[in-house]
Amino acid sequence: MSTPAAPKTTKPKKRRWYHNFYDAYRLTAAAEPWVGWAMAGTFLGAIAIGAGIGYTVGHPIYAGFLGGLVGLTLAMWVLSWRVRAVSYRQIEGQPGASIAVLDQIKRGWNIEQEPVAMNPRTQDLVFRMVGRPGIVLIAEGPATRTKKLLKDEERKVARVAPGVPVHFIQVGNDEGQTPLTKLQGAVRKLPKKLTAAEVAQVSNRLRSLGGARPPIPKGIDPFRARPDRKGMRGR
Repeated sequence: MSTPAAPKTTKPKKRRWYHNFYDAYRLTAAAEPWVGWAMAGTFLGAIAIGAGIGYTVGHPIYAGFLGGLVGLTLAMWVLSWRVRAVSYRQIEGQPGASIAVLDQIKRGWNIEQEPVAMNPRTQDLVFRMVGRPGIVLIAEGPATRTKKLLKDEERKVARVAPGVPVHFIQVGNDEGQTPLTKLQGAVRKLPKKLTAAEVAQVSNRLRSLGGARPPIPKGIDPFRARPDRKGMRGR
């Protein structure tokens, strides 16, 4: 008696660059239907400008081709710009959204992935990053509520890193706050005060502070808790 043949396993199709491009375009066009027209206008406009310049020098086809390459690059830039904006709007207001944005500028920065201060009741958070400008504290939540969290964290970092500049950024859409879409720009505009070696030294000092931990009822250690085996078996 012959044994049945093993079922054939189909390999998942390899994703190509154009698959990612289509997904990005579909995501953006669903929120901003005009993005396709903007990309097409940018591409065709660059070709027209290139051909016009080429016509004056006697090489319209060659210059038009070069203009098309430039237009394609600009159209991809438009899509990338709008994908970023749409993605930021989707996560705006969610706890930890600022870290998702700041992860795009990791170079030259040491960013704490977990909040260093928090209010469990209101979900207000404070994140910390260290770079050439010094220590940056990013608060999520209304300014009136997060002001105390920022001041408390400032006192903590001043104890282990005295003299290091401390900057505050309030993320939000209220007056005086920085919108999520402008957070990267606000961080990049901070004046540089430290060297790369000093950044590493300050980061090592701040690690001793640890991060914020959610409140745990007294007398309960979740890392030492054990199940009630008698209860599982039934008495």
